[in-house]
Amino acid sequence: MGRRSYSDERCDRTPGSGGTIGVAMRARRESDGRRWNVRPRPSEETVLSAHHVDVVREAERTLMARLPEGALMRRAATGLALHCSRALPRVYGSRITLLVGSGDNGGDALYAGADLAARGACVRVVSAGSRIHGGGRDALLAAGGRILKENAASSEEVRSALSGADLIVDGLVGIGGHGGLREPHASLADLAEASPAFVIAVDLPSGVDADTGEVEGAAVRADATVTFGTYKPGLFVDPGAERAGRVHFVDIGLAPELPEAALLRPQAVDIARMLPSPSVEDDKYRRGVLAVRAGSDRYPGAAVLCVGGALRTGVGMVRFGAGENALARVIARWPETVGLPLDPLDHTDLGPGRVAAVVVGPGRGTRPSDADELRALLESDRPVLLDADALNLLANDGRLTALVREREADTLLTPHAGELSRLLSDVDRSAIEARRLEHAVEAASLYRATVLLKGSTTVIAHPGAPSFVSPTGTPLLATAGSGDVLSGAAGALLASGLSAREAALCAAYVHGRAATLAHDGGPISASDLLEGIPLALREVRAAGRRSRRG
Repeated sequence: MGRRSYSDERCDRTPGSGGTIGVAMRARRESDGRRWNVRPRPSEETVLSAHHVDVVREAERTLMARLPEGALMRRAATGLALHCSRALPRVYGSRITLLVGSGDNGGDALYAGADLAARGACVRVVSAGSRIHGGGRDALLAAGGRILKENAASSEEVRSALSGADLIVDGLVGIGGHGGLREPHASLADLAEASPAFVIAVDLPSGVDADTGEVEGAAVRADATVTFGTYKPGLFVDPGAERAGRVHFVDIGLAPELPEAALLRPQAVDIARMLPSPSVEDDKYRRGVLAVRAGSDRYPGAAVLCVGGALRTGVGMVRFGAGENALARVIARWPETVGLPLDPLDHTDLGPGRVAAVVVGPGRGTRPSDADELRALLESDRPVLLDADALNLLANDGRLTALVREREADTLLTPHAGELSRLLSDVDRSAIEARRLEHAVEAASLYRATVLLKGSTTVIAHPGAPSFVSPTGTPLLATAGSGDVLSGAAGALLASGLSAREAALCAAYVHGRAATLAHDGGPISASDLLEGIPLALREVRAAGRRSRRG
């Protein structure tokens, strides 16, 4: 095929008017809610694995030593071109602008652009690096692509190439980038976001930290990301995950070279395998007895929501102990609850009826008597979940910290970012929000406990094991009482016999999915989650059955 010029009729649209294909794609994307992080029905694929950059680099070096020169990049570029073509209604005549830096992901973009140019697309390149990949450049030019002479965001030619594109491919900075985008990359990222074009990031949106998901300053906001070889933690953890859009995976043969993952993102079928299923021989005691120490005369609603979360998740029995006001409210809403006058561990013998796990903290208070209660619970041999006020007591009492660290039974901490900031004492909440995975792992190591960090991305960390991130949830979960429901659900799963790590993951997944199923296009309250939990459990179990049928 002969080399095409930029004035080729396939590119003949008024500069700056916005590609009509791109406008349609942007409208479709915004109408289905992707800009607002509304998540689709969960995938029935199995767990997704993410690895840190240094591990990926070493695996790539090992694999490249056995392959012909350039073969790995061509594998990546072929997959990238495929996903670019799928994002377009048609390739022929589409206007594609590549933002290319000096790294390998710029080479991926150039080779993919060459493939698309050979199929009739009008491909232009904005070169933002001091150099670009030589082989990719030559392939692109041979296929009829064009490299713009200017690379400044103020250039009219560059602005026209971005505002008039149907598709923008971000190959500015690779997975080794740190510290946010500098010029001219930052301004190009802003222009890409302002364009009506669909934006695809190569491996990772430029400006996102691959290991942590941190975003410092400007970063590309992609509608989709095509990643290679393995997922990167920054694609799963906010704020990076929110910048990545929908993530597509391209297998380049890296898996045999990779060690154990740093981060796992389970899917519905993985949760189905973990969830306990009652057998015909089970009674209410075998299904688990959960003691709940939540609520107070001042905050009785926390107790109602926590107990409801446990019952809706399927625990055999809830034994509830609190003040008379909270107890009356709980019994009125959940008459199946067994009320206790004082101690949730009254029944600790090894026969039927023994308490299997304890939830303590939601709406409970931070009085000296509450600290004494928490101390007694931590000295028991039962799995204990600490939330809300129990976490505040823990953060301010070195003796309680020592008890948690010395426990042999499972301990599950369920903080939000503010509570984790207090648990870590010298870490600001903003730093935790920016590096959620890192600080959850730090807290798990410090307290020798499982940590479920709530927030825009729910992270589960456990000492000496890969962390989990839950793929479910919605911003609508940011409502009072949502965490109380989650604590009850996780407590129920602890009482059923799951480990703290498994209980945290399953509860987070079901809780997030319940929020999506409970709302009908409008806001939700924590009470609505109680209606969504059975729906979420039914959906997860159905995914498990479909998987077993093959």
